[in-house]
Amino acid sequence: MSVPIPTLQGRGMTMSDQLARWSRTTPDAAALRFDVSGRSYAELDARVTRLARALADRGVGVGDRIAVLALNGMETWEAYLAGVRLGAIVVPVNFRLVADEVAYVLQDSGAVALVVDTPLAEVARKAREQAPDVASVLVIGGDFEEALESAGSEPLDVVVDEDQPAFIMYTSGTTGRPKGAVLTHRNLLMHAFSQVTHLGWKPDDRVGAPGAPLFHIAGLAGGLPPLLLGGTNVIMKSGGFDPVETLDMIEREKISSIFLVPAMWAAVVAVPGIGDRDLSHLRRISWGAAPASTTLLRTLIDTFPQAEVVTAFGQTECSPVTCLLRGEDSIRKIGSVGTPMLNVEVRVVDEAMDDVPQGEVGEIVYRSPMVMKEYWCKPDETSIAFEGGWFHSGDLVRQDEEGYLYVVDRKKDMIITGGENVYCAEVENVLAAHPKVGEVALIGVPDSRYGEAPHAVIAPRDPADPPTAEELAAWCREKLARYKNPREYSIVTALPRNPSGKVLKTQLRQEHSAGSLVASPVV
Repeated sequence: MSVPIPTLQGRGMTMSDQLARWSRTTPDAAALRFDVSGRSYAELDARVTRLARALADRGVGVGDRIAVLALNGMETWEAYLAGVRLGAIVVPVNFRLVADEVAYVLQDSGAVALVVDTPLAEVARKAREQAPDVASVLVIGGDFEEALESAGSEPLDVVVDEDQPAFIMYTSGTTGRPKGAVLTHRNLLMHAFSQVTHLGWKPDDRVGAPGAPLFHIAGLAGGLPPLLLGGTNVIMKSGGFDPVETLDMIEREKISSIFLVPAMWAAVVAVPGIGDRDLSHLRRISWGAAPASTTLLRTLIDTFPQAEVVTAFGQTECSPVTCLLRGEDSIRKIGSVGTPMLNVEVRVVDEAMDDVPQGEVGEIVYRSPMVMKEYWCKPDETSIAFEGGWFHSGDLVRQDEEGYLYVVDRKKDMIITGGENVYCAEVENVLAAHPKVGEVALIGVPDSRYGEAPHAVIAPRDPADPPTAEELAAWCREKLARYKNPREYSIVTALPRNPSGKVLKTQLRQEHSAGSLVASPVV
């Protein structure tokens, strides 16, 4: 008869355990910085214990879901770590969602408790009307501090299995309703270990995290390497991105590593007088979530010659980074997302799960200890995602002779017109080079003759001087095969994007089934 082997207290090492370790060994070191205040490791550890006890007093236990609807701040990290310490499952919620969308996350996750920021309390109240299982609420800026003060300070006697869920991260939902990617303690720790080893993080790293909100996987995962090493996580306020404030923070806090999306970097390098600032401590600058132009990458290298430029590529389900393009290859392999990170194995396959020849387009699939456990309560979607024993990313890529990967398109965004595959990224790159085009997204629209036809949605560089359909059609005819040419064009003020900077193509398909500008038909 087999006997179950119990989880032993001395074998685990969760995020909470890392925090407790540094609170014992370097109690006075800075764990968090926010605005002009901060928390030492000892202070953070004590507050996390009290918050975990406050939640436990309210009936939250191992495996229960705690939703966190909050702006960037130290209390957000405290809520995350308290949930982990309690053995509960933390559910970060996008603070830009409306009440109905928040309600969906609360319902889908089965959250029993909610930590919410005061500015978001009304949205939470409306959302809870549809989510009656949320029995307890703590309000940051309200009763949050009172709950901590009245809770006990003794360490919790809770054994947390590192193979159990730690977070449910809801995907951005660019193609439909968000799904909850279940990330275990081991997923996140292995991701932190791999990044630290691959990129050479150091204990004295001071990591700036304004490039992604803390509800986003990039914001969460970006704070784990300093927690692993006893470094400092510097948080920037939520709200409109200010490149001058960001440079002020980098300079004031002596940031050594920072992640921003390309649009943010473009604004930062355009700040007047940037060359006069003391940025000598900046060792690593990274970007991801959206494409970056060759011009921007060269400008980054010239502006920050002492810093390594790193391209990060991945997805929520992979905790999230799977591939990195290191500084020495930023120009030599420009346009690539690099090679697999440590502890990531990849294949580029066709629909039958056979490897495609080098240089041809296929879907990138993964095996890694960082890949999620499952989609929360969605066994069918989970089975499809892991079909053939590999995690299917949905990203179409090609691989060069040196093993460097280039993203061609999202599998669901590929357009099949008259039996020919049109990769959106290729057409978008051509149109983006037009002098009158500021932003572009290509979508497929129904076509009676070809089944589907390419349709370009354009945000002009100068709203007062938008391009005409004839100008765009002539531009594309010179640079693309005819079947790749957009049939129609729509001119918009700006492209809709999710918080991570990805264009919401599902929304575009709904809004632009017919264009406002019509080019010559493709024949």
